[in-house]
Amino acid sequence: MVQPERTTCLVVGGGPAGMVFGLLLARAGVDVIVLEKHSAFLRDFRGDVVHASTLTLLDELGLGERFAELPHRTVERAEVRFDQGTAVLADFTRLPGPHKHIALVPQWDLLDLLADAAAAEPTFTLRRNAELVDLYRDHEKITGAVYLDRSTGVEHRIDATLTVACDGRDSRVRSAAGLRPRTFGAPVDVLWFRVSRRDCDTAGAFGRIGSGQIMVMLDRGDYWQCAYVIGKGTEPRLRAAGIDRFRRQIVRLQPWMADRVTELTSFDQVKLLTVELNRLARWDLDGLLLIGDAAHAMSVVGGVGINLAVADAVAAARIVGPALATGGAVDRSVLRRVQRRRWLPTVLIQAGQRIAHRVVLSGAADDTRTSRSRFPWPLRLAARHPILQGVPARLIALGPLPEHAPEWARRPQ
Repeated sequence: MVQPERTTCLVVGGGPAGMVFGLLLARAGVDVIVLEKHSAFLRDFRGDVVHASTLTLLDELGLGERFAELPHRTVERAEVRFDQGTAVLADFTRLPGPHKHIALVPQWDLLDLLADAAAAEPTFTLRRNAELVDLYRDHEKITGAVYLDRSTGVEHRIDATLTVACDGRDSRVRSAAGLRPRTFGAPVDVLWFRVSRRDCDTAGAFGRIGSGQIMVMLDRGDYWQCAYVIGKGTEPRLRAAGIDRFRRQIVRLQPWMADRVTELTSFDQVKLLTVELNRLARWDLDGLLLIGDAAHAMSVVGGVGINLAVADAVAAARIVGPALATGGAVDRSVLRRVQRRRWLPTVLIQAGQRIAHRVVLSGAADDTRTSRSRFPWPLRLAARHPILQGVPARLIALGPLPEHAPEWARRPQ
């Protein structure tokens, strides 16, 4: 191991939460190092829904115009298509503020944008190919971490006033700290794959429910990114049945895809996302804070994981940033304020996702079931009173408690 180095804040995980948190701290003048396990952000089938509250945050950070230059698609309405017709789940045009839509953008493009903005700050450092090995302790206090440089095979130690875990649902920081989340379970998993998109296809994003199956399709310009819902633990059986049978199931649900499912030649093109729903009882230890999926893994329902993780990062930076900027230790009472701020939004969203699992998604737990695919009564009510379509739009695109950039982190466009 080479000579230890020192920083004020060590962030483990270069996803949306880690990059936003690192950028905000750097704009507070705090020395911050972000460890990213991979050499680049380019990884397929990552969450790519950027909600209206996050778009507003980018505006506040002076990054809105640069985001607008990225290749992306906007969605003004979220629809669900049943056998007997289409229902509007959420009408984002009813949102307050300048962004009356959500955006679909490759997550690597968003992360590159944040990384470039953070690199302009003299106190920010991004370490790629940096894989966490273990936390470093002084008795009961977390004082930094040891990471492996995957490009050289050399281990490095970084001492830090505060270590922040932003390394996702399979958080190695959480495991190293000996923390175990409360798990609520989920009846489904998701298979991600892509098929080509034609100019004559519908634009945007929508869900399809029918014949005991559920699939969500995201418009990525020249292709559809598809999320096919399966029963928890049934992926091995699906793979054993072969790709031909899987293609037939897709066509049964979406007959118009018959001319392109042949693009799926093997299950190597299909990636499994194991759906988890959990949260920690406490998000901090002495010298350690956990946010985003490291503190509370979200279901895929609503695609709100990125939104919630970014909101955690903004709240955490606003709370701990001034304390770190003084150069002193951050008391646990300060760290606990982050959890108190973000606890209710997390619980409310997870409660809604658990209801969705039971009421809607559980019908996909057995792909042999035949569903009546009736419009659920809330959708029928919203169809009669369209103003109600703004309620789920707010919950999805803004969240129960939107967070805004602190004044010291804001920049003009």
